[in-house]
Amino acid sequence: MNSKDKKQPAGLGKDNQSPIGIFDSGIGGLTVVKRLAATLPNENIVYFGDTARVPYGSKSNSTVVEYSVQNTKLLLSKYVKAIIVACNTASSIAIPTLKKEFNIPIIGMIEPGAKMALQKTRNKKIGVIGTRATTGNLAYSSEIKRIDDTANVIEKPCPLFVPLAEEGWTDHNATHEIAEEYLKELRRDGIDTLVLGCTHYPILTNVIQKIIGKNVNLIDSGVASAELIKEELQKLDLLTNSNTTGLQEFYVSDIQVKFKEVAELFLGKEIEHVHKVDLEELSLE
Repeated sequence: MNSKDKKQPAGLGKDNQSPIGIFDSGIGGLTVVKRLAATLPNENIVYFGDTARVPYGSKSNSTVVEYSVQNTKLLLSKYVKAIIVACNTASSIAIPTLKKEFNIPIIGMIEPGAKMALQKTRNKKIGVIGTRATTGNLAYSSEIKRIDDTANVIEKPCPLFVPLAEEGWTDHNATHEIAEEYLKELRRDGIDTLVLGCTHYPILTNVIQKIIGKNVNLIDSGVASAELIKEELQKLDLLTNSNTTGLQEFYVSDIQVKFKEVAELFLGKEIEHVHKVDLEELSLE
C-alpha cells in the first residue's frame, strides 16, 4: 500500500467527537474497553472482535498482519480518531506495519504495559504471563529490555487462564489450583511486578493477586494503554469536550454461543446490541 492509498478517518485533527476504535482477535479486548471507559468516560468507543478467526496466536505472522490491517480499515470506516490494538499477539507482530500504513494514533498492549511495569518495579524483577504465542515471541521482554537493559524479565505461558476467564470461574477451586501451578515459579523468583499479558487475565485479578502475593504489582496493559492513548489525544487536541457519558458500539465477525454472557462478564455491564460484520466485508481492500 502506498501513501496515496492510506485511508484517513474523517475529522482527524478536527473532530474531537470521533470515537476511539479498539480491536481484538476475540472478546478479551472488552476488558480494555472497560479500562478505557473508566479513564476517559466521555469518549465514544467502537469495538471490533474478530470472533470468527480467533485465536490469532496459532496463525502465521503474515496472516496476523493481514487481519490487523483489515480490522484497522474496518474501524477507520467508523471514523475513529485513534486505535487501540487490544490483542497482545497482534500488538507484538502487526503494530509496525499499522503505524507505517495508517496516519492515525495506534497504540498496542506491549509498549504501555512494559513502560508501566518499569515504573512500578522496585527490584527490576518483572514477570510476564500470557498466551503461548505472546510469551513465545518474548514481546514484553524485548520491549522492557529496550527501555531498561538492566531489568530481569521472566515470561510464563498460562494458556488455561483464557477458558477459565470465559467460564467466569473467577473464584473457583480449579482456578486457584491452576494459578498456583502457573505462578509458583515466578513467586520463587522474587518478582515484585507481574504483567498481565493477555486481555482475558484481568478477569482473574483477585485469584492471581492472592497466589502471587499482595506485595507484587499487577500490571493491566488495558489500563496502561488507556493512559497512553489519553496522552496521545491530549497532544493532538483530540480529547472530547463532551460532558456526557460516551456511547459504545460493538461489532464482531461471528456471534458465538454464550457471547453476550461472556461479554457482559468482561465489561461488567449489560450489552444491548452487537453487530455482525461479514468476513467478505473485512477482506475488501
